Amino acid sequence: MTTLTAAFAQAAVDYRDRIALIDGNGSAYRFSKVQELADAYAVGWHAKGVRAGDRVLIAMGIGVELYASLAALWSLGATVVLPEPAMGLAGLKTAIETTQPKFFCATGPYVWIKLLLPRLWRAKLLTPKQRRNSPPLCAVTDPDSVALISFTSGTTGAPKAIPRTHAFLMAQWKAVAPLLHSEVDEIDLVTFPVFVLINLAEGRTSVLPNWKMSKLADLDPGSLVAWITANNCTRALLPPSLCEKLVAAEDTGSLGHIFTGGGPVFPDVVQNLQRITQNLKITTVYGSTEAEPIAHANKVEQGHGLFVGRPVDAVRLRIVDMEIQVSGDHVNTGYLDPARDVETKVYEGNMIWHRTGDAGHLDDQGQLWLLGRVGDQVVTDKGVQFPFAIEITARKWKGVGRVAMVERSQGPVLVVEGNVAHIGTWRKRAAAFGITDVRHISKIPLDKRHSSKVDKNTLHALLA
Repeated sequence: MTTLTAAFAQAAVDYRDRIALIDGNGSAYRFSKVQELADAYAVGWHAKGVRAGDRVLIAMGIGVELYASLAALWSLGATVVLPEPAMGLAGLKTAIETTQPKFFCATGPYVWIKLLLPRLWRAKLLTPKQRRNSPPLCAVTDPDSVALISFTSGTTGAPKAIPRTHAFLMAQWKAVAPLLHSEVDEIDLVTFPVFVLINLAEGRTSVLPNWKMSKLADLDPGSLVAWITANNCTRALLPPSLCEKLVAAEDTGSLGHIFTGGGPVFPDVVQNLQRITQNLKITTVYGSTEAEPIAHANKVEQGHGLFVGRPVDAVRLRIVDMEIQVSGDHVNTGYLDPARDVETKVYEGNMIWHRTGDAGHLDDQGQLWLLGRVGDQVVTDKGVQFPFAIEITARKWKGVGRVAMVERSQGPVLVVEGNVAHIGTWRKRAAAFGITDVRHISKIPLDKRHSSKVDKNTLHALLA
């Protein structure tokens, strides 16, 4: 197979009557139906002028139309531009300005975006429509052509556009496949779009969210459990924030295995999930937008930092001046704007290393531990302190809900979200780390993408 699209087409033949997708309304679509939609869209859009290399901005909800549209556009050789949904209109503007799309593919209320944004006026509108008796076109299968342009979250700086070739997506599939392998038929609740693509290529059923991923904080824990149970999901691929929802619900529904990543997965979350459901398997996955996955773990370890396990076989990993650097076929080698490469790329002969910006270390068994972001460490009278070492401990203190260590001009500050009645105890315990400034805040701001990482920029503004 040269592309995920070709792999999906084969899966549609091999598993034609198996359920491929269950959308947020509970509607189920077989593999044959998704392929039928993709073929029909491709014929219609080819007639509208979509050709290999054309950039197509997509704005639609997470449903069968999205994945059928991806398959259709890739079969035509087009490059799909996916704005960051959590960034809303600002994310769309960034995507338009960065990529200058020739076409705009949208459904429902998203169609009106074309009228709201003048920069889209020149882009030709595509809407997913099924045409009867549409014979499939001959698919474009150049593995080196750009399949997708997506964006970093912008949590640690301005969002960067990342081009991904079909060969890159295939390498990512190869890197992820061992983690998702199962000897039995699984029903996966999937909140990460790339894993839905992989499930489609492997003939596995994916249940899509029935909530807005941009409003995770508003999701009722009981509703999450009800959705899992209603669809008899056996596994879930969730950000840590949704794992915390399951902890709050004291219920994991029908799940036997949870994969979680997209932000720090703290030991107390894993331990609480396993306390709720005996024999529940939990796999934590460490990675980034530029390199997913990097490492994984199926256990909790106590030590210096946040344990993320053994690097995956497909990645080369090294530690340089405490920073984690990675290389491999599924690791991004450059941004759409080459000027951005200076920040994160290291060139050594034919090898390109990606600087993750994460501080970490490898133990004697070759397992990876995260310490926090590079530069976030502070110096106290107790020595050098890294965020994760302190935050992991502080999350166990009575009354603590969430915690973040930040450096201010006057020194390190431990910011705590929780029951302020315990602040006296927090201050005494923080002093053991050499931190004398402990501040209570009603809600620590989190990233917009997965609500799992502390938004340091917003937090600094609040403290100011």
